[in-house]
Amino acid sequence: MTDKAIDFSSRRKKLSELVLDDSVILLSSSNIKSRNSDSDYPFRQDSNFYYLSGFNEPESIIVIRPSAKKRKYVIFCRDRDPLREQWDGFRSGQDGAREVHGADEAYSISLIDEIMPELLEGSRNIYYSMSSPNGINMRLDNWLDHIRANKRHGSEVAENLLSLDSLLDELRLIKTKDELLLMKRAGEITCEAHVRAITNVCPGMYEYQLESEYLHAFMQGGAKFPAYNSIVGGGNNSCILHYNENSSELKDGDLVLVDAGCEYEHYASDVTRTFPVGKKFSEEQKKIYEVVLEAHQQACAEIKPGNPWIKAQEVSVKVITEGLIDLGLLKGKVEELIKEERYAKFYMHRIGHWLGMDVHDVGNYKRNGEWRDLEPGMVLTIEPGIYILDSLEDIEDKWLGIGVRIEDDLLVTENGHEVITANAPRDIKDIESLR
Repeated sequence: MTDKAIDFSSRRKKLSELVLDDSVILLSSSNIKSRNSDSDYPFRQDSNFYYLSGFNEPESIIVIRPSAKKRKYVIFCRDRDPLREQWDGFRSGQDGAREVHGADEAYSISLIDEIMPELLEGSRNIYYSMSSPNGINMRLDNWLDHIRANKRHGSEVAENLLSLDSLLDELRLIKTKDELLLMKRAGEITCEAHVRAITNVCPGMYEYQLESEYLHAFMQGGAKFPAYNSIVGGGNNSCILHYNENSSELKDGDLVLVDAGCEYEHYASDVTRTFPVGKKFSEEQKKIYEVVLEAHQQACAEIKPGNPWIKAQEVSVKVITEGLIDLGLLKGKVEELIKEERYAKFYMHRIGHWLGMDVHDVGNYKRNGEWRDLEPGMVLTIEPGIYILDSLEDIEDKWLGIGVRIEDDLLVTENGHEVITANAPRDIKDIESLR
């Protein structure tokens, strides 16, 4: 399946039903980002913009006018330009915006300051993203000033400027069947990449060479990009949460922690596996790994409708604290150590996050000050870990430099959950069988 099966018009309709009467919705595309000199990063569309339009070009703005009789959906975009297209690639132009992307009307982006005030005039409310890095705040001020300048001629300026973010966040938080097909495919590709890496890792390889196994598998599977900068940390680097230098040599006897996922048709996967550089886990590595695996399994069991999001976090903290006591890495009573957050020396992050078009996807974790309950259609990660940096004091040498995280992507279903990245091995015997 590709994103061409997504019904973008139904998303616009749902959003239109959520806004106040007599409203206009504005969203801007991403900009092209310079890498250096005259070289740019690959273009990646703003997630909210793409979610509503499916339009994958820069220098574009969409306008949705639910109450209008004409021009309900308008796209401003670049003109067709044979010379620039020869250099930089195809442009849809205004005809493509109408015929392929369903716009009622489309205009050149060069005409936006002339036409936009017409589209905004008379509307009581204007919704736009107040958090987007592609914000249109200054341009919106100019458009409204243009309308105000014509008040004596009967022009009416909007009374309310409202944030679009919370409305879109809630729409994106609950995935449709079509979205889930794309996310499951992203998970399949990522699992294939982890199996490939576990099979091919060897002492003397560099972290970036192991990363290349993932990039190869992603592209072979149909995913052009990783969903985020891959973390490939061997030895003590496995204890650095967002390590991304990926430049050290992998050594026999060490573990390597890889947090890597692909983006498939604008949907992310996010999976972490920890495995030996050599053939087997050491005894100490096994003991740490088994605590994390137990925390992972028990946290996953809490992913079901009606359970608060925080429940999995609480369970993972309890299991890891108990495990660290059993291994002699913490001393004291479980309840007191949790209350004092003594476990945070080894487990310092939350259990997971929402997942979707963004790897740390949108959506609030609380409602009215209370942790929100899980609902069918939500997708989230479960990723407990233990990290024992070699610089920690009063820790036996045998534990130092061991970092373990196990992360999977879970869909909340009507009756519980589905692990959509289950094909990447987690059990020690399954990992070692690939070595």
